[in-house]
Amino acid sequence: MTTPGALNGIVVADFSRVLAGPYATMMLADLGAEVIKIERPGSGDDTRSWGPPFDSDGQATYFNAVNRNKRSVVLDLHSPDGVEQAREIVRGADIVVENFRTGTMERMGLGYADLVEHRPDVIYCAITGFGSGQGADLPGYDLLVQAVGGLMSVTGPHPGEPTKVGVALVDVLAGLHAATGILAALQHRNGTGQGQKIEVNLLSTLLSSLVNQASGYLGAGAVPGIMGNRHPSIAPYEVFSTADRPLVLAVGNDKQFRALCKALGAESLADSPDYADNTSRVANREALFTALTERLRTRGSDEWFTVLTAAGVPVGPINDISQAFELAKRLELDAVVDVPGSSAPQVANPIKMSATPVQYRSAPPRLGS
Repeated sequence: MTTPGALNGIVVADFSRVLAGPYATMMLADLGAEVIKIERPGSGDDTRSWGPPFDSDGQATYFNAVNRNKRSVVLDLHSPDGVEQAREIVRGADIVVENFRTGTMERMGLGYADLVEHRPDVIYCAITGFGSGQGADLPGYDLLVQAVGGLMSVTGPHPGEPTKVGVALVDVLAGLHAATGILAALQHRNGTGQGQKIEVNLLSTLLSSLVNQASGYLGAGAVPGIMGNRHPSIAPYEVFSTADRPLVLAVGNDKQFRALCKALGAESLADSPDYADNTSRVANREALFTALTERLRTRGSDEWFTVLTAAGVPVGPINDISQAFELAKRLELDAVVDVPGSSAPQVANPIKMSATPVQYRSAPPRLGS
């Protein structure tokens, strides 16, 4: 890259593994930071063995998803020599990221209190499952947090069938929150010269990310349940059948609803007091669903997509991942990137910056390289 990244010159000592921490540090690496990934001897990061699928070079695609632009250093943190080497790396780092169980870094003399004595400007980010208090000993796996944090209670096809989200979404969200905290701490350091400790835990991240569902409980005492593909506060906002495959309608206001009804040749629905506004539509969603489905089944999904999009109605077919990438390609979103040294394309960083663009310097590293 001829243009320096926004974080050019920043060094990250990355003791994290699996997903939340590595996702955060890859975001920093994409923005120009030098990330030194500390891995255990033999197997390295757990996700190196999480396959299939594996790419043509035999690397687990799970590991590849969150580890580009990094350098791998193998250290035995159970040995005095390994710990001393880790301390040497940390002494030269601006940022330390770790997601060990609470107390692990402290036992090695690598905790924040140890480091800040020698580097008062160090930024130290600890990612845990349930914080450093009473939940410190609980294992922080994404599936567990989806379960105990309420996400599965509002996700699934029917009441009584709680379902996890199809990716480790809580880990990704925690990684994004960690990266945001780190960037804020860097800005603070630029003005004061002081570092600080950042703590992010999966449960708190999920509760914050439940947004309207969490706010509904706190503000109105409403405990939501599973509604399948429906929305608790908006209608029509769900999956509908067509003559072939299903599609989604995401009608967010009265103007869009009127446009939908006109495109369907069902202006009487828009004129009905039962559907006059969103509150009425939510109250009468069952009858509305039946009426709309009857009309949508007269044509195929692709045809309705064309007709309704032209009418200004938010609509879309339910794509698989291959179709989703094809859509991004048609929309010229540059969602796929070739990374130097990688045997397969990767998902591009979605952040577009005009002055300091995201960098793709190197493929996910081989262990110890």
